[in-house]
Amino acid sequence: MQARSNNLVAAFEIGGRDKVQTVKVRKPKKRDVGATTVRRILPGLSVKDGFTRHPFDLEFGVRTSGLIAGRHLRSGHRHDRHVTAYYGVAPSVFHALISRWQRSSPGALTEETTFVDLGGGMGRAVLLASEVGFKRVVGVELHPTLAGIARKNVCLWRAAGRERSPMRIVEGDAVEFPLPSGPVLIFLFNPFGAAVLRRLLKGWRKALAGRTQHLDLIYVNNEQEGVLESEPGWARLFLGKVRRSKADAIADHKIMANQPEGEYASSNWEDCSMWRREARDVGTRD
Repeated sequence: MQARSNNLVAAFEIGGRDKVQTVKVRKPKKRDVGATTVRRILPGLSVKDGFTRHPFDLEFGVRTSGLIAGRHLRSGHRHDRHVTAYYGVAPSVFHALISRWQRSSPGALTEETTFVDLGGGMGRAVLLASEVGFKRVVGVELHPTLAGIARKNVCLWRAAGRERSPMRIVEGDAVEFPLPSGPVLIFLFNPFGAAVLRRLLKGWRKALAGRTQHLDLIYVNNEQEGVLESEPGWARLFLGKVRRSKADAIADHKIMANQPEGEYASSNWEDCSMWRREARDVGTRD
């Protein structure tokens, strides 16, 4: 990641209608009496951009709402052009997929498994996963603004006593993030395009050589399903539509309807898949 200039100051504000990451882009000099501070927010996080709070945020006092197109999430990293968009996963879809995974006879108990959200954004999936009872929960996010908001959300969630699993947010590239030791469940909410997914899987091939721990993957809005289909050593456990709850469907439709340009659309379900790294490629079962 490129280092941020010393004259940039990031802040996360709680309490107002427009709770967004702000950046101070001009530091007044001593002689500059009366100079004003210009604040910028990511497109999609202001009311004029159609920003609408999801009921999840209203209920728990966190900040995971917003719809940010990938072109507005430039961080200076070589993978910027492959970023899709930011949008928080519907809680009902997340819970349905975790329940399905727990019924899939995973190679380890939930409490022995590390949950990793790659492209974690503001951390909604991390917060939800922390209540499930995983061994630990990690969110990996490339964009510094989103990672900073996610860290604030983790602090709020922890202070409210909702954390059942240790949580942490890592600012960095998913491809460069080393797989944790032990059984791992990867979560993807369509965070990046095919090029990055291929690089990610290629890196895992070497990391998984001789590894005896289990690796599963949940893929929401699985636009790059073909990349996984062409990758040897993976077995698909599920492919299909996962319906949103009525409350989530209403909320998501409202959020999409508030977009000034109507760039994105919402349906009552998410196309999803679930994968498992085959045991013969990672060694004998534990």
